Amino acid sequence: MKAVAPSVLAADFTRLGEELRAMEKAGAAYHHLDVMDAHFVPNLTFGPLVVQAARRAASIPLDVHLMIQDPLTYGPLCAGLGAEIVTFHYEATPHVHGGLVKIREAGARSGLSLTPGTPVEVLGPVLNYVDLVLIMSVNPGFGGQAFIPESLDKVARLRAFLKENAPRRPILIEVDGGVTDRNAAELYRAGADILVSGSFLYGAPDYGLALASLRGGDL
Repeated sequence: MKAVAPSVLAADFTRLGEELRAMEKAGAAYHHLDVMDAHFVPNLTFGPLVVQAARRAASIPLDVHLMIQDPLTYGPLCAGLGAEIVTFHYEATPHVHGGLVKIREAGARSGLSLTPGTPVEVLGPVLNYVDLVLIMSVNPGFGGQAFIPESLDKVARLRAFLKENAPRRPILIEVDGGVTDRNAAELYRAGADILVSGSFLYGAPDYGLALASLRGGDL
């Protein structure tokens, strides 16, 4: 799988609906929405109302990434508002299992994100409840950061870990942070399924060409 999820945080919010539809026309597989609370991460972005508005405007799945301290409340809420995938951080709560279960019960696929310093082995006890693993290739909280090179090895280790521990169930691997046409091919080769990119895509003069460059021209 070679999919791209443009990060809505980099879009022009004065014309959000137009931006979402333009990315869909360009070939995006998902819209990636970064919800930040200024507590788990230092930045503050948007909340459920924007998720709800995006759902009304979009015709492809919403991929919501919660960078917040209370995923057990807001994970199911975003699922109920129409997000197809809801991901929260392993580091955000001691109740990881409960958060994953609640998101599934609310009707979405459950995702778990790992910051750069968190090893993939922490997934073991909850792997049966995870549909997607998001590898952060920057420290969470701000867009426009440089890609951490060690993330490539982490993606490869995650792919091997999933093959060994969940061989009969597809679990998607997503990568977020500093993704451009310079590292996209390597990330896919390492085992990534979905690449998240914000300013590289929404800052491009031609969304279609920018998105195709992340897919290796395969649209």
